[in-house]
Amino acid sequence: MRSFYYDLHIHTCLSPCGDDDMTPANIVGMSALKGLDIIAITDHNTCKNCAAAMKLGKEYGITVIPGMELTTQEEVHVVCLFPSLEQAMAFDNYVEKHILPIPNRPETFGKQQIMNENDEVIGEYPTLLISATDISFDDVFALLQPYQGVMIPAHIDKNSFSLLANLGFVPPDSLFTAFEIKDFKNLHRITNENPVLSDRKAISNSDAHYLEFISEPVHTIYALSANIRDILNALK
Repeated sequence: MRSFYYDLHIHTCLSPCGDDDMTPANIVGMSALKGLDIIAITDHNTCKNCAAAMKLGKEYGITVIPGMELTTQEEVHVVCLFPSLEQAMAFDNYVEKHILPIPNRPETFGKQQIMNENDEVIGEYPTLLISATDISFDDVFALLQPYQGVMIPAHIDKNSFSLLANLGFVPPDSLFTAFEIKDFKNLHRITNENPVLSDRKAISNSDAHYLEFISEPVHTIYALSANIRDILNALK
C-alpha cells in the first residue's frame, strides 16, 4: 500500500458558488503546485467539467476523479465519486432529470460555466445547480450501484447541508462506507454521538470554491496505486 495526498471535494466555475477563477486548468495547476496526488471534481448536481479536468490531470501527473456533490431532497450534500468519466456522465444524465426546474440567474447566484481543457467557455448551464433534487438520501446508495459510484456524505460536522444537521441522525440502515468531516478535531465527538460511524472511513476535503482553499498536502489516503479504481476501493 502507498500513501497519496488527496482533496476529493473541489468545485469548478460550473458551480454557481464557485469563483470564476476555478477553471479546470487553474484547479489542476494549483493542485500540482501544492503537491497533491489525487483530486476530485465535485460540482453541485453535475459532472460536466470533469472531462476537461481529467484531460489536464494526465498532463500534470495528477489523478482526477470524476464526481458530483449531489443535493438530496432533504438538502443533504453527498459527494459521489465514479471510476470513469462515462459512468459519471451517465449518472449526470440521471440527476439532470431530477433537478428542480429553476432557471439560474447569474447576476444573483453566479455563472455556471462549462469549460474545455483550454479553459474556454463552451456553454453555460441554464438550470440552477444549487437547488435540491427530488432524490431521497435513503435512495442514493442504491442509485449509485449501476454506475459503480461511491457515496460519501459531505461535511457531516457542518451545521447546514449535512447529514447530521438536516436529518439529525445517521439512518441505521445506511450502507455508505466513508464520510467526509470538515475538521478532524470533531471526529471523536461525532463518532461518540453517532456510534454507527465508528467503523466507517473518515476523510477530510477542502470543499474549495476558491483556488487558495484547495487542500495543502496534509491528508493522505492509502491505496495500491493512484489509479481511480484503487482509490475508490480504498474508500469501500
